[in-house]
Amino acid sequence: MKNIKLRNGFEIPPIGFGSYKIPAESEGTGIIVDALKAGYRLIDTATMYKNEDIVGEGLRRAFGEGIATRDQVTVTTKVANPDRGYDSTMRAFDKSLKELGLDQIDLYLIHWPASEAKEPNWRTINSDTWRALETLYKDGRVRAIGVSNFMPVHLEALSETATILPMVNQIEFHPGFMQRDVLEWCDSHEIVVEGWSPLGRTRVLTNPLLEEIAERLGRSVAQICLRWAVQHSVVPIPKSLHYDRMKENIDIFDFTLSPEEMAAIDSMPQTGESGLNPDTITF
Repeated sequence: MKNIKLRNGFEIPPIGFGSYKIPAESEGTGIIVDALKAGYRLIDTATMYKNEDIVGEGLRRAFGEGIATRDQVTVTTKVANPDRGYDSTMRAFDKSLKELGLDQIDLYLIHWPASEAKEPNWRTINSDTWRALETLYKDGRVRAIGVSNFMPVHLEALSETATILPMVNQIEFHPGFMQRDVLEWCDSHEIVVEGWSPLGRTRVLTNPLLEEIAERLGRSVAQICLRWAVQHSVVPIPKSLHYDRMKENIDIFDFTLSPEEMAAIDSMPQTGESGLNPDTITF
C-alpha cells in the first residue's frame, strides 16, 4: 500500500475506512478498532455523522492496544453545512477536535459546497469557509485541507479567492458513476480525489460485467470496484461493520485490472448513484 502524496507533501493512505452510520457507543468504537486491526490507516468521519466522539474513542482504544500509533493514522473530518462561514467553521473545528480527543486533525474538509440553487451568496459562503480552513492550516492545527462534493463550478469559483487550492476533493465515485469531469478538473489542478460510496451503496455488486471480471480474476466484485478506483488514482473510502469484509476490501494491492477491463468498467452506464446532488441537497 503505497501512500499518495498531496500537493503540500503530506501523504495519505491509498484506501480509507468510512464511519458513516456506524453504531453508537461500544459497538461503534469496536468497529473502529477492527478497521485499524484490518490494516486501515485512514479513518473518515464528519460532524454530520454525529459520531466523532465514537471514532475518537475507537482510535484511543486501538492506540492503547498497540494496534497502531497516532502518527500512523490519518484522521479526516468535515465541517457541516450549518457551520459554514469563517467564524462558525472555526468554532466547529474546535468542537470536532474536542469530540475526537485529538491535538491535531490530519485532513479537514468542507463537507458540501454552498450552491447557487440554494444560496444567492454561495460564492461568499464557500470563500469564507475556505478561508477558515486556510487559517487552520497555516496555524498548524490541520495537516491538510480540502473539500467534498465540489463540482468544477464550485472549484472554479473557489480558486478565484483561495490562497491555497484544495488538496483533496472527496466525491461519490464508483463504477457507473465516475464523474469524469470532476476527476479531470482535479487531476489538472493536483487535487487528490477520494471516493465515497465506492461500491455504489452495494447496488453495483450484481452488475454482470463486474461479476464476470471478478470471476475471471478470482476476486469479489467489491474488490474489483475498489481496485478500479485505485487504478484511477482515487482513494476509495469503503465502509463495513464486519471484520471479514473489512479485510477483503483492503486486500486489493496484489492484482491489477488490465487496460481493457478498466475501459470496460469506465464505459458502464450510469448505475448505483446516490442521487445526492450538491446543487439540490436540503441538509
